[in-house]
This record gives sequence, C-alpha cells and structure tokens, in this order.
Amino acid sequence: MNPEDYDPIAAALKEDIGDGDITTEFFVPERLHATGRIIAREPAIVAGTAAAAEVFHKVDPATDVQIHQSDGASVVAGDIVIELRGLARSILKAERVALNFLQHLCGIATLTRQFVDAIGSHPAKILDTRKTTAGLRALEKAAVLAGGGVNHRSGLYDMILVKDNHLAALRGLSGFADQIRQLRKERPNLRIEVEADDLEQTRAFVEIDGIDIILLDNMEPAQIREALALRRNNIKFEASGGITLKNIRRIAATGVDYISIGALTNSAHAIDLGLEMTHVQD
Repeated sequence: MNPEDYDPIAAALKEDIGDGDITTEFFVPERLHATGRIIAREPAIVAGTAAAAEVFHKVDPATDVQIHQSDGASVVAGDIVIELRGLARSILKAERVALNFLQHLCGIATLTRQFVDAIGSHPAKILDTRKTTAGLRALEKAAVLAGGGVNHRSGLYDMILVKDNHLAALRGLSGFADQIRQLRKERPNLRIEVEADDLEQTRAFVEIDGIDIILLDNMEPAQIREALALRRNNIKFEASGGITLKNIRRIAATGVDYISIGALTNSAHAIDLGLEMTHVQD
C-alpha cells in the first residue's frame, strides 16, 4: 500500500466498528435523533477538531457537526468544543473514535503550548520530531502547530539530517565536506542538518560550506554557548536531547535557534474530554 493512500480515520473506524456496533443497534431505535456535546473536563489547547468532525461524517454524512472551539484555542473545564445533531446511533458509533483523536491531539497541542510558554521571551522555536504514532504523523504535527510549535521535517524525504549513525557508517569525516558540496549541488533546495555529539564535531561542521543547521545533541547549556560562539555563515543551531519543562528556559537562554522535543508527540497525556447526549427525540 502506498503510504499516501493511508486514511487513519477510516482505519480507526474499521478497527472499532468492524461488522457493526451491536450494542447501539440492539438498544437504540433506528430513527432516534439526539444532540451531543463534546465538553472539556480540564484546561487544554484544542487540536484535532477537523479529524473529529470527519469521524462523525464518515459514519453518517448527515450528522451536523458544529465546531465551537477552533484548533489553537484555549479551553477550560465545561467549555463545549464540538456540538453534534443527528441520529443517535450515528453519534454513538462515532463517539469513541472521535474522542480518541481529539483527546490525543489536544494533549499534544497542550504540551506544546506549555513548552512554548516555558521559554518566555527567548526567540528559540520549539520543534517536533519524527517520534510520532505510526500513521498519525500529519495529524500530530498539525497539533504541534496548534500549540504554537514549529514542524521539523515531515519524513526522510524532505530534508537532509545526518545523524550519529550515518557518521558511524561513514567511518569518519574524511571526504564529508566533499559529500556535502555534491549534495548541495544535486539537491540545492533541501535543507542540510548534521548532528554533533560534542564541540569537536561542532568545530568541524561549522567549517563545512553548505550545512544549514547543526543539531547539538544532549549538550549542557555551557556547551551550547560554546558551540554558538563558533557560528559562521548564518548557520543555525538546534538543541535536542533531555529537554524538559524544568530545563528548557535555560536551554533557550543560550540563544539557540531551535529546540526539538520528541516528548511533544510521544509523551503527551490525553486531555479529558467527554461526549454528553442531550435532547433525545424520535
């Protein structure tokens, strides 16, 4: 299957509904109509409303979905995020899958906003990584944007990132500058980033023309400052590894351009949201 053909919402519905929602089909009258409201039960940043709406529409295109809080909005407990009108059966069939997407994506947006707020006035941009849930990368990266973060590369195909294992396969930096020069010639529109594990590597990389960004991996603030002092040719620096809400302000205060955080997408807790059915009528 071509990855571009993958539909995570259709896959989630097939996984959940299978041959049919036997509970709803047995207990809920076929033509019963209802109103449903998805309500926040804790403070959060909203994300994933379009995905949730699509879940309801895939189950039943006739379901009326009104989004009350757009992605990026701040909500508190009791706020209505989405309101639904339609067949009760349709709303119930779509409920869990829609909430799964919405709770997960709101969690990512909320955690991202916490990191963005934690750096205060420092200009560093908060980046996501490829540490995403299989099949959900586009949705999760959209949630990072909703939280005020910035997307790193989408995948292996849209940016060069030479990491430590690539360098290990090269068995050293001999000829690396020539490879970067050739790469820049062949793929002039791609950004080129290289990972440095220490200041010695950083010194070597800043002397190589064609590198756009140096990723400073697991470096302490003092080391990051030393690395930034080596800057030339408008090269950018990214800090990564071991970044938490407790230490991110110190990292940002070094003057680093970017801070990438895998936890945004792989460690965010699901936001507590619930769907309440009201105005049930024949």
